[in-house]
Amino acid sequence: MQTMPQSISLTPAHIIKIKTQSVSLIFFHKQAMESYALALSRSTLNPKPSKQITRNSIPNSVPLWQCCCSSNYKSTNLNTNSVPSFGSKYLINNSSFLSPKRVPNDLEVVKAAASTPESSDESIKPVEISRTLQLAAMFVVWYTLNIYFNIFNKQVLKVFPYPTTVTTFQFGCGTLMILIMWTLKLHPKPKIYKSQIVPVLTLAVAHTMGNLLTNISIGRVAVSFTHTIKAMEPFFTVLFSTLLLSERPTLWVVASLVPIVGGVALASFTEASFNWIGFGSAMASNVTNQSRNVLSKKFMVRKEEALDNINLFSVMTILSFFFLIPFAYLLEGVKLTPEYLQFLGSQGVNVKELCVRFVLAGICFHSYQQVSYMILEMVSPVTHAVGNCVKRVVVIVSSILFFRTPVSPVNSLGTGLALAGVFLYSKAKRIKPKAE
Repeated sequence: MQTMPQSISLTPAHIIKIKTQSVSLIFFHKQAMESYALALSRSTLNPKPSKQITRNSIPNSVPLWQCCCSSNYKSTNLNTNSVPSFGSKYLINNSSFLSPKRVPNDLEVVKAAASTPESSDESIKPVEISRTLQLAAMFVVWYTLNIYFNIFNKQVLKVFPYPTTVTTFQFGCGTLMILIMWTLKLHPKPKIYKSQIVPVLTLAVAHTMGNLLTNISIGRVAVSFTHTIKAMEPFFTVLFSTLLLSERPTLWVVASLVPIVGGVALASFTEASFNWIGFGSAMASNVTNQSRNVLSKKFMVRKEEALDNINLFSVMTILSFFFLIPFAYLLEGVKLTPEYLQFLGSQGVNVKELCVRFVLAGICFHSYQQVSYMILEMVSPVTHAVGNCVKRVVVIVSSILFFRTPVSPVNSLGTGLALAGVFLYSKAKRIKPKAE
């Protein structure tokens, strides 16, 4: 048993030494507690396998009298085996345990961990800017391809008045581009399930009829008038959603339809190129296109079996091509032959330019629709509808300027009113109905 020395002569020097070593011991325990706390916080932020802290793992305290009266107290019960391991950075020994430099380093680790969200937010900003620029470029490409398609398509239909053959050729160009895309693995091939056959066939029929009727209208009336009529698409969307899906439109949605219907009626009464075939075809294309969109919701398949937008559009394009081949032959015969092209040349038609515009219209036809579906994958349907409204304005204005279409002030007012109604409709769709 260890006992106190029987007599110790305490001189002023001894008293000063006792006080100094007492303060050192207090500082020793304080530093130990701070190091353990910081080590635990480190293990919480970045958990790693570590030994469990027990009472035996805490350094034994040295008797105060032994510290004060013995000159070799530093070596008593202080070794690295008495300290728990939290990683090599936190191994404590005689020389480093009392060093105040360890604490600031550990505090820097905690501060760095706390500041991680701010640095991650800053790293997200360049990604968001890049995505916004990419989206803006895709909108520009979408509008540009649509403008050129309408111009080339109108030029072709003026001298080659066979819309079924023209539409079949355009779907054929799209089919070739799709096969190239799948062959080069630019986009994964779709997997078709049995549950998808009926819905996809139904959508493909509506897709075929919508594009064919649009071409019939463009061949008969001005491009600007066709797109003014097609501004009534929201009206048929609301109508079919109510009839087929039992969806009740909000008051704001119904109110936005009033300027659309009124504007189209006003533009139709004052249109110089008006004829009933062109008007009826454009209106019928609204019916087929919007029934396609509504039926796509009604025939929704399981999520794991659903096709992405690009593959759905690709499959519909291929099916539309094969659907139209027999109809083109039965309705118009075989027109894309050397004999008929030679006949057109005898009538003063530049056959070479016609063929070039045929191909360009087919490429633009498929490309602008595929870009549209790509944008739809990146934004919400409402945002896409707003972009489609702006696209219609751009197409109408560009076609009027290019073809020098005569437009009266009343006709301009009707077109502007219809397009404003489409914009209000897209905004009204953002307003969620109040829960009853």
